[in-house]
Amino acid sequence: MVLKVLCMLKSDGQVQGPNHLEQKENGPVVITGCFVGLTEGQRRCYVHQFGDNSQGCTSAGPHFNPKSKKYGEPNDQERHVGDLGNVTAGKDGVTNVSIEDIVISFSGAHSITGHRMVVHEKVDDLGRGRNEESTKTGNAGSPLTCGVIRITQ
Repeated sequence: MVLKVLCMLKSDGQVQGPNHLEQKENGPVVITGCFVGLTEGQRRCYVHQFGDNSQGCTSAGPHFNPKSKKYGEPNDQERHVGDLGNVTAGKDGVTNVSIEDIVISFSGAHSITGHRMVVHEKVDDLGRGRNEESTKTGNAGSPLTCGVIRITQ
């Protein structure tokens, strides 16, 4: 059985586009999609704690980290569950997304369903920036676009 989820990213009408998420039984979550409106360069993509939309992307809360792990890279043993890695916007402002992750899921303690996916303004320093903010957010800056992760099937 394949479970499918959709996350439509929006922010002030500038950055928008769908991300499709799929998970085969006991398999990794595969995120594919495309959104437009970012300037060229790398940005960090996370799943945040809350699906709250009352104040736009800022009401998403901290990174989704149910195991209270230290900050790290998506392939590290020690990482926030919601850390999905960097995405890259091309010169045309199009960001193609292709992420495979074995930590997140659509059920259980690591379920990202109902949480908010957020793309931030900067590349992530992977918690190695030698300051307190680095160990919390990777110095990735403010949120640019976000969307609630919702089951479609």
